[in-house]
Amino acid sequence: MKSTLIIGDIHGCHSELLDLLDRAGIGDDDLVVSVGDLVDRGPDPGAVVELFRARPNSLALCGNHERKHVRGVLSYSQQVTRLQLGERYDDDVRWMATLPYHWERDDVRVVHWGLYPGVPLDEVPEDVRAGTTSGDARLRERYGERPWYEFYEDDKPVVFGHSVVGAEPLVLRDRIFGLDTGVCHGMRLTGLLLPQFRIVSVPARADHWERVRAEWQAPVLRTLPWATMTFEQIEKKICSLRDPELDGAVLDRVHAWVGTLRGALPRLRERLDGEVARIAETAGEEFGRVAAAHPAGSWLIRRRAGKLSPEHLGCSSPQQLLTLAAALGETLPADPV
Repeated sequence: MKSTLIIGDIHGCHSELLDLLDRAGIGDDDLVVSVGDLVDRGPDPGAVVELFRARPNSLALCGNHERKHVRGVLSYSQQVTRLQLGERYDDDVRWMATLPYHWERDDVRVVHWGLYPGVPLDEVPEDVRAGTTSGDARLRERYGERPWYEFYEDDKPVVFGHSVVGAEPLVLRDRIFGLDTGVCHGMRLTGLLLPQFRIVSVPARADHWERVRAEWQAPVLRTLPWATMTFEQIEKKICSLRDPELDGAVLDRVHAWVGTLRGALPRLRERLDGEVARIAETAGEEFGRVAAAHPAGSWLIRRRAGKLSPEHLGCSSPQQLLTLAAALGETLPADPV
């Protein structure tokens, strides 16, 4: 008899995925189903995606992590995955966009996270099934602080992931199965083998997310658009990314770079005022026409009209400040990292 293995959140942990397939005795003709969250936080998301893309008799649902990539909402773990996947990233994301939000057959139903008990799965909003922030808000509005599965009374077993339940799976009334056992955090990868409805589990080989987030910190930070962020955004970003367990060298360089740029403001103000005075003396009533032809024309005109703050000279971002500096003949460091 052919088997079906439903697997909890894999999160890029390819070695443990192979361990689990071996432990469950899965053959080429057996069906492998992922509850979603194939990627992010683990060391090898590319190999995990490739297995599900290339292996016959495989199916993956769209979890909230795939959904983030598809929608271009990239927080730190997604930025790491984008770098890990490299040139294949766009193609893999296009594949993620084709993934379903649930899977069901006569003996089982599977979602990444939530559903409305008693409501057909295709009538449940995608964000509830995927486990997004907005989906969680819908569930709270409907069920309060109690999890949706406490209201599940259908005879058909339901399997889900998304919410780490600990190193052991959640099994309620022999028909509710929560399979996210935190493999990327050093716990376990768990599957449910059908038709026996037998739990199969393997230990994580490491706390992968702890290692991955440290290893990829500098590469990710180098990809951020520091120059086009506002100075306020940069300060907030630096504060949000500070982690005592990680190397702060890149953030320190960004902080020093911002300090260098802002430290140039008094010199730039003197040069700007000098140019305003020179053009005003030589051009007289033609100041606007002559100033407009200057590389720093818009700054000169606003400065003379009293519409330019002396504190930041109308430069809310490093890129604007660098442009002003270049227009006044001064070279400032353009790249923090």
